[in-house]
Amino acid sequence: MPVELRRAEPATGSLSDPSGSVQVRVETDGPWRTVVWNDPVNLMSYVVFVFRRHFGYSRLIAEQLMMQVHDEGRAVVSHGSRERVETDVQAMQSFGLRATLEKAGED
Repeated sequence: MPVELRRAEPATGSLSDPSGSVQVRVETDGPWRTVVWNDPVNLMSYVVFVFRRHFGYSRLIAEQLMMQVHDEGRAVVSHGSRERVETDVQAMQSFGLRATLEKAGED
């Protein structure tokens, strides 16, 4: 099930259900998205820290996104207007994470 991504709204209620799975729903206000890619350099705990610090995600959401990066090689961490996503990509890169911008629907 997906994880709900909400910027600057950390810990807005419980996202886990009784089965322990997490639902993710990305709120969009534009056709662009920030993708963070797996790398052999950064520790998992550091990636969680970055997601919590920059996006304001709860620990649960940040850990789910980090595991997606680790297991699948990438994760979409934000959606929005091109300007907003460019800012997020630059922020991720300034933290030392490998991040790119892509238009939604280009998989």
